[in-house]
Amino acid sequence: MSKPFDMALFLSGVLAGSKSTQKRHLRQAQIMQAAIQRRWHQDNPWTWKLKHVRWFLTKHLQHHSDASQYYYRLTASLIWRRMNEIGENQVHLLFLR
Repeated sequence: MSKPFDMALFLSGVLAGSKSTQKRHLRQAQIMQAAIQRRWHQDNPWTWKLKHVRWFLTKHLQHHSDASQYYYRLTASLIWRRMNEIGENQVHLLFLR
């Protein structure tokens, strides 16, 4: 049996700002992780692809406010930055609808 993925440890290198901002990013990352796990059976960000995150941001959050969607996109950009799978100039792909 494997341990659950520790999102706090994963994001610890890229989290900045106030403690409340860090907690919000961590909470939102855990919500993203749970939703992607249920839908795509991918249990940690190392196995996620761009399509998984774009599904979360477009379909899963479609009934959330624009402000909530914006903050989730910021959290998603932190996750992608941590993974270094896309360059800094490609983070804008997460913001496309």
